[in-house]
Amino acid sequence: MPTMSDTSRWLGFWAASLSLILVFAASATPIPLYAIYRATEGLTYAELSLTAVFYFISAIIALLSCGRLSNHVGRRPVVALALLLAALACGVLLEVSGVVSLILGRVLQGFSCGLASSAAAAFVTDNAPRRPGWLAPAVTSTGTMIGLTLGAVASGALVEHAPLPRMMPYLVITVALLLCLLLVWRSRETSPRHAGALASLRPRLALPQASRPLYPVACCIFIATWALGGFFQAFGPSLSTDQLGSSSALVAAVVFASYMAPSALGGPLGGRLSPHGAQRLGSVAFVVCVAGLLASLTAGTIGLFLLASACAGIAQGMVLSGSIRALLANAEPSERAGVFSVIFTTCYCGAAIPSLIAGQAARELSLPQVLGGYLALAVIACLVTLIAARDPARVTASAR
Repeated sequence: MPTMSDTSRWLGFWAASLSLILVFAASATPIPLYAIYRATEGLTYAELSLTAVFYFISAIIALLSCGRLSNHVGRRPVVALALLLAALACGVLLEVSGVVSLILGRVLQGFSCGLASSAAAAFVTDNAPRRPGWLAPAVTSTGTMIGLTLGAVASGALVEHAPLPRMMPYLVITVALLLCLLLVWRSRETSPRHAGALASLRPRLALPQASRPLYPVACCIFIATWALGGFFQAFGPSLSTDQLGSSSALVAAVVFASYMAPSALGGPLGGRLSPHGAQRLGSVAFVVCVAGLLASLTAGTIGLFLLASACAGIAQGMVLSGSIRALLANAEPSERAGVFSVIFTTCYCGAAIPSLIAGQAARELSLPQVLGGYLALAVIACLVTLIAARDPARVTASAR
């Protein structure tokens, strides 16, 4: 592949990073509106949780079927498709008249996020500068969380203060998506076209040989951290309304963002440690923070809840970045999209299955009791990490 100039590389890096962030921002745009949908459309906890499950399943399908497509048709076309699908989903959600239309919009958003999770993340890694080495893993591990945060907070603010509160959030993010699409098409392609596009659509997950021993620990981490993210997606607005006593859409967005936004700090902090060191320290911190979330939710203390949520987000960013660095340590450029497919398929499964269980459990249990199940999951992941986390360099050396 020809050497890219610094200007071209940076343009591609920012275009890819913004694409990843904006697609996920679009997927968070409906969340502050859930309380309105509950009040006007009569949606229940179980139905709102079901919309999250459909979103996650759609993302998984996209990753399984299209996760390697950008290796064959190029990064730019797949990233562009992700942006267009996200914009189409916003068009559907302009007129939510019940759970069916909300599910349809969430399905389109899930598919766009699945495409971006592999293609845009690989595009980021292809274009990332060599120094600092933690930059690409930090963007790919926390860009999704940053996007979710921006989407939720911007949507909440527009719902509270802008005209047409059920429409304006979707109109604004659609404009941003289309502007980003222009930036992507001005970027330089990093994955030349070659045969095999149709064959790549056959569902297949594969990791480089050297990354496979590192996957079990990373898998536990992905499941535990994304499961809690799924909890905030499904129940964040309900937490602010029923448990913390606020009906404000902006407060609901802040509750959701309090977990997502601080993850951006965790990547750089974890970058100072070895991948397995970041996994171990981050997993312990994550358990402590989830325990703090449960204690504050039980006590109904919003300040402590937001503080514990922010600390959990930082721990999440650290442990996710360390895990992604470990799995990518020995991956060739042609293997990156496949690695990200495995990573995000695991993440979405980790969010979807607990969300489905939690949605059913919420029929009988209180939200603090439901959160207790997420704490148990975090403890299990922490124990596995402390026992089995390994240095990628030593794994590679022992495989030779």
